[in-house]
Amino acid sequence: MRIAAELKSPLNRLFVFETEDGYRVESVFYKGERLCISSQVGCPVRCAFCASGKKGLFRNLSAEEMFNQYKLLKEKLPIKGIAVAGIGEPSTNVSEVEEALELFKKEGLKVTISTSGYPIKGFKRLIRLNHDGLTLSVHAVKPETRKKLFGVFEPLDDILNALKEHLSESSSSRRKKFQLGYLLIKGVNDDRENLELLGRIAREMRLTVMLMAYNEIPGVGFKGVSEQEYEDAFLFLRKMGVRVTLSNRFRRDPLGGCGTLTIGREV
Repeated sequence: MRIAAELKSPLNRLFVFETEDGYRVESVFYKGERLCISSQVGCPVRCAFCASGKKGLFRNLSAEEMFNQYKLLKEKLPIKGIAVAGIGEPSTNVSEVEEALELFKKEGLKVTISTSGYPIKGFKRLIRLNHDGLTLSVHAVKPETRKKLFGVFEPLDDILNALKEHLSESSSSRRKKFQLGYLLIKGVNDDRENLELLGRIAREMRLTVMLMAYNEIPGVGFKGVSEQEYEDAFLFLRKMGVRVTLSNRFRRDPLGGCGTLTIGREV
């Protein structure tokens, strides 16, 4: 693997890596401390709003290829943590993700993971890994909305039940490492019914909601909510008694924000 290109914005630095067999994937260094790495070439989930999976899955990345995204940058960047939240669905590549996680741990790095929960078998393994935080990307609660947003998915009840079972066996400190991710998309999942259903789940499971702003992608067709609508959704959940965090400016940056990473970028 080699660094094929680097792009910079005032907030983030995006790196394009080329694998030995000629594929290109991306990582982002953001917030001046965390490297967001890819776990696959492409993605099998193919979320309708996301650029990363538009072409589907080409292959898994090996643990070595995941680790090399850090190894090739560690001398030039003050990397303090790893987020397995770039291109790919970690639940479909659990064995290699687990091996990579242990390599990162040996470097003294904290590792967080983001997942859609698909497939359920892989998700059940993923949540039990020695991670430092896991975000379950819910994005929609109603089945008809999930069908609109996800190319493939597990029933949300099955995913939540698997997580509930794990949390019931976990300490309070372990529980704090899990949260629900929810990407607000205008006219799709930002209505009060969806938000209320999300709030009920979060309250029942005593989990924080990370309410994310959508980074609009040319040619995809989805729109983000306004600043006022974003704040209104935040306040609505807060009034329900839900712990809520918002996307920081690094995650909202067009260069390397949620859903904007691609495979095969030519620079």
